[in-house]
Amino acid sequence: MSEQIGPGKKVTLHFSVALADGQLIDSTRERPLPAEFTVGDGSLLPGFESAIFGLRAGDRRSVFIDAARGFGEWNEGNVQTFTRVQFAHLTLEPGVVISFADKSGDLPGVVKALTEDTVTVDFNHPLAGRELVFEVDIIRVMDAGATAVSIGPLK
Repeated sequence: MSEQIGPGKKVTLHFSVALADGQLIDSTRERPLPAEFTVGDGSLLPGFESAIFGLRAGDRRSVFIDAARGFGEWNEGNVQTFTRVQFAHLTLEPGVVISFADKSGDLPGVVKALTEDTVTVDFNHPLAGRELVFEVDIIRVMDAGATAVSIGPLK
């Protein structure tokens, strides 16, 4: 019997993420190689990881991910207004992403509104507050320290 996805496992999979209305956000299916991650390495959000726990190589699933288990709820407190003079060196318009430096590194923010005197920036993840559908095709599950071996055709 094959290994199950869980702590200490390396997983190879194809996936797609779409909004609940079907709009595709990301997919590995058209890429030359599938995705690979080790459970707990931060490559997938914990809600996505836990949704596929117990699956094995060959399994296919479509999993609904609510906002709380995905990119979090949209938070009004993550929207800030700055004086426009702070951005005098930039050409701004709604939708422009600006990188801000904080204690943990760069923090992207999306310009939401402009006035003559202010710039309103949203620091929420663009998918915050959105329900998602995560579709997976599990290709391989193995111990994180193991190395996959491919055997060619017999002659």
